[in-house]
Amino acid sequence: MSLNAIEGLIQSGIWQVFKMCAPVLGAALVVGLIVAIFQATTSIQEQTLTFLPKFLTILLVIFLLGGLMFQSSSAYFRSVLMQIPDMAK
Repeated sequence: MSLNAIEGLIQSGIWQVFKMCAPVLGAALVVGLIVAIFQATTSIQEQTLTFLPKFLTILLVIFLLGGLMFQSSSAYFRSVLMQIPDMAK
């Protein structure tokens, strides 16, 4: 197995992880920022106020995009499995 093939496999794996995590983390970041601004303006410092909206947002994003995430990860896994015979050479 060549160095370029290994590099491509690692690069595609990192890209796959980024595609899976980016929507969830981005939504949590936006909601966290909105809640932080709300807390700063109203002087409410309740810990559950920061946790619950982010948790519900993450669940909603996973619910909405879970099918696409599963399809993407299964396609990546299939492509890795198809490359196994080439790796054995």
